[in-house]
Amino acid sequence: MEIIQERLYREFNMDVITTVPNVSYRITTTSGDVVEVHNPSGLPEVTKIAKIEEPYILAQVITKTDFLGNVLKLCIDKRGVMKNQTYITTDRVEVNFEMPLSEIVFDFYDKLKSISKGYASFDYHRTGYQASKLAKLDILLNGEPVDALSSLIYADHAYDFGRKMCEKLKELIPRQQFDIAIQAAIGSKIIARETVKAVRKDVTAKCYGGDISRKRKLLEKQKAGKKRMRQIGQVQVPQSAFLAVLKMD
Repeated sequence: MEIIQERLYREFNMDVITTVPNVSYRITTTSGDVVEVHNPSGLPEVTKIAKIEEPYILAQVITKTDFLGNVLKLCIDKRGVMKNQTYITTDRVEVNFEMPLSEIVFDFYDKLKSISKGYASFDYHRTGYQASKLAKLDILLNGEPVDALSSLIYADHAYDFGRKMCEKLKELIPRQQFDIAIQAAIGSKIIARETVKAVRKDVTAKCYGGDISRKRKLLEKQKAGKKRMRQIGQVQVPQSAFLAVLKMD
C-alpha cells in the first residue's frame, strides 16, 4: 500500500488519502425503509435509525496446535463465536468462527500471521446480515469533523479506539501557532480528547529591563493574536496521520 501511494505521488504528483476500511451496512429506518450505507458519512440521523445490521462471515482457520490458544483469543477479541473445532492431525487443528466482516477487513490477517508465526491459513464466506450495536465515531480537529477519519464501530470498542486515535494524531499533527483540540465523539458526546500545544515565541526577548507593564502588554498582544488565529486557522493533517490509523494496534 505504501509503495503504491509513493509511486502515485512521485509519478503523478497525487496525494492519496488513506481512510479506515469499511463494509456495507444495512440500515432500517423508523419509517420502515431499508437502505444500504457504504461509508459513515452516508449514515442517517440517529433519531431516524431503527436498526443497524452488519455483514457476518463464517471464518475457517487451520493452524498448528501450538498456536491454537492465541488464535482462539484473537477470534474472540474480534467478536467471534466459535462454531466447531476439528483436529485434522495430531498437530494441526481447524476452527470455525462466526464473526462480523468489519472485524476482518482492518488488521485481522496481519495479527493472525503474527501470532502463528505464519503457520495459519484463513478462509471465509459470507453468511448474511445480523443486527449489531454500532456507533458512528467522529474525529474532530478544533471542532471540525474529519470525514476521512470517521468510522462505524462496535459501541463497546468505541471508547478505546477513539482514545488511541486521539493519542496517535497528537503525535503526528505538527504544532501550529495555536492550540489544536483533537476530539473523538459519538454524536454530540465527546469520549476522548488530546491537545497539540501551540508553538510559543518569546515575544519578551527584546525587552531588557524596564517596567513589567511592557512585557505584560506584549504577552497580552500575543494572546489576542493567537486567539484570532485559532478562530480562522485551519489544521493541516499530514498523510502519515491517515496511514498511522491503519497501523494502530
